[in-house]
Amino acid sequence: MSALAEATVFDVEPLVVAGSTTRPAESTLDPESREWVTALGSVGATHDDAVARLHALLLHAARFEVARRRQALPHLRGDDFDDVANQAADDALVSVLRRLGDFRGASRFTTWAYKFALLEAAVKLRKRAWQGRELPLEPESWTALASTHLEPQAELEQRAVISAIDRAIHEVLTPHQRTVLVALALNGVPIDVLADRLGSNRNALYKTLHDARRRLRGHLDECGLAVDGAWEED
Repeated sequence: MSALAEATVFDVEPLVVAGSTTRPAESTLDPESREWVTALGSVGATHDDAVARLHALLLHAARFEVARRRQALPHLRGDDFDDVANQAADDALVSVLRRLGDFRGASRFTTWAYKFALLEAAVKLRKRAWQGRELPLEPESWTALASTHLEPQAELEQRAVISAIDRAIHEVLTPHQRTVLVALALNGVPIDVLADRLGSNRNALYKTLHDARRRLRGHLDECGLAVDGAWEED
């Protein structure tokens, strides 16, 4: 089995841990970033003007991300993209203001804030793309796990491993673990979409996927079908 195929089932995106909520000393920031932090932390007209400027910046970022991804979503209409961009900018604004204390000055404030809008737009587009679609509860295809152009013996070994994984998914995993593993690792359902459908969150799903991978590895070991180190956790 190829390293790419193994990573599909047994590797997941690392968790992103929020930074400290301690606001950095404003003297350590570049002048433009210091102006943003000061204005957003103030009250009255200065605060309102800064919020309006920040929303415009975030809307620009969200529209950029929507335009970058729209060719991959031909079934969406122009109004859908405009709606996504505006919603992303609104939610990004709330996130930036809520996490203003997390900004440490490692980059310019505008660069830091820009990323919130990019993330919100990407997540909302993924969710919009899956509207009305049922979650696949069974692997749509095992071909993604199979290496090609193998010697006969290697091909037989590969088939044995894939068959063992298939059986283990149905016999060893809990129903919830099976749903999460099949959706995320085998059928490419975006984790934000799955979290939304299951009423869960990204961290909980990462934990479920981790537990499912560990259980599958243990089962393969017991069956004498352990594979190389590419299946191990980082």
